[in-house]
Amino acid sequence: MQVQDWWKEPLWLGETALAWALALAAALLAYVLVHALAVLLARRLEKLARQRPGSALTIAEAVVKATRGWLLLLLSVAVALRTLHLSRPLPEVLSQLIYVLVGVQLALWLSRLLVCSLEHLAHQDGAPRNPVMLGIIKWSTQLVVWVVLLLSVLSNAGVNVNAFIASLGIGGVAVALAAQSVLGDLLASISIGLDKPFEVGEYIAFDDISGTVSHVGIKSTRIASLSGEELAISNAQLLGKLVHNYARMQERRVAYRLSIALDTPRAQAERIVPEVRALIEAMETVRLDRAHLIGFGSSALDYEFIYYVLSPDFALHRDVQQQITLGILALLERLQVRLITPTRVLHAAEEPH
Repeated sequence: MQVQDWWKEPLWLGETALAWALALAAALLAYVLVHALAVLLARRLEKLARQRPGSALTIAEAVVKATRGWLLLLLSVAVALRTLHLSRPLPEVLSQLIYVLVGVQLALWLSRLLVCSLEHLAHQDGAPRNPVMLGIIKWSTQLVVWVVLLLSVLSNAGVNVNAFIASLGIGGVAVALAAQSVLGDLLASISIGLDKPFEVGEYIAFDDISGTVSHVGIKSTRIASLSGEELAISNAQLLGKLVHNYARMQERRVAYRLSIALDTPRAQAERIVPEVRALIEAMETVRLDRAHLIGFGSSALDYEFIYYVLSPDFALHRDVQQQITLGILALLERLQVRLITPTRVLHAAEEPH
């Protein structure tokens, strides 16, 4: 047998070696051309997007970059093999494979288009309006795209989609009953996104935990604590707690207590209120609310001074408190008044004989 006759003889699945070689060569050529076109288009759009920041060109760039090379390669091979006269059921299998590959790539493009469009709209003002709801909407949008793709593939394969959807509904009820905690966290996440008791970057505290919110997810919220570690708590549990949002504080209210010796002369005791009032009112970042001698303690005269620090800055609050404390100490030294501090007496229990 001559060499040229060998190329014309059926080699595998009823096709000649020449037909297989031509199909694979065509597949490789198509892949190279399409992939090169996608790369060049992505680079061109990236260059244009840099020249026009904030434009819709960034969306087009992201969509083109969602093109997957391995999908193009598989699709090129599948289309090339479909042109061959293969025995059944291979043509039907290849047709289904082409449908799936095209659907997956379209789903990737559509998913990236929707997500980038949502991000583009949310960042038009320079910052996300609601990052929690944005994350939920993006997740839901991608879920819908892939569910639609799955139903389309099943419908193309001859599956009764209506019955399948009905079975999914029954199964969804069972899954919902089995995953009540997950659904509770999901609804809590939606509640956080709509009500916005706190947002990413804000400093909050609850129970004995405090820190900066680093991420609000579908199921949990992560908090960067002051000690350095990251804490995670489910959204449903977090909403059930009393959350202190210090980032939205406009000013700090401080109740300053002072106790002096009970045997302090009345003339000196009377001078403390106006002297401390003048000390606090002289500060620019403080607004005095009231200052009073409130009564007799167990072994002291008790004073209470209420003032507001006109800033939520905790460091400023400490600086003001320190300045007031030093001023009061100087006043008590000048008046020769003894300061009374709380004492704790420990009684040791006798050992049993």
